[in-house]
Amino acid sequence: MGLRCHVLMLNAHYAALRVIDARRAFSLLFKRDHHDEPVAEVVSVEDGRYVSYNFEDWCELSEFRKAFEPTEHDWVRTTKIDIAVPRIIRVLRFSRLPRQEVKFNRRNIYARDQNRCQYCGKKFGTAELSLDHVIPRSHGGPSTWENVVCACLRCNVQKGGRTPGEANLRLVKKPVKPRFSPVMRLALSTAKYHSWKQFLDTAYWDVELK
Repeated sequence: MGLRCHVLMLNAHYAALRVIDARRAFSLLFKRDHHDEPVAEVVSVEDGRYVSYNFEDWCELSEFRKAFEPTEHDWVRTTKIDIAVPRIIRVLRFSRLPRQEVKFNRRNIYARDQNRCQYCGKKFGTAELSLDHVIPRSHGGPSTWENVVCACLRCNVQKGGRTPGEANLRLVKKPVKPRFSPVMRLALSTAKYHSWKQFLDTAYWDVELK
């Protein structure tokens, strides 16, 4: 479970790059460059301040935290010690990664619409929602961010192969392409990821969940 936790990766200038899993984060923390210098470091929030640790120091700190605050962290068990999963790491040897488009997939559409039917506005479980083309494909409607929304089964049946106006339905909000992975918004609602907020300015950074 610990290796699947989300970790925010920053560049050398403390700007958000993307979200990776803990397995990838530990790989970067353990890695050294050709000068035998660390490739990445942990950024930890302590008393409202951001403190940096190399991998060795983080392992040492993990032993203390395991003893005194075990429930405050996710853990990865090794043969010798348990290591706390960092919430944030910072790469030190390059400042930028290529920008990546937000993937147009079912998971991201559901996350963008927050599992709400975009016609009646009610929230549903995943199994009770479907994807609807606002302008039906039979009318030439494309499969794009701006034309696909979540719809409950009842509203989808009511709409059928018609436009919302033809079916006497109205969209709750205009569908748009997200600037960053909408799954991030869901992650930020979890207390353990609150330390990410300072680094996520959606006006400037696209952060993709990997």
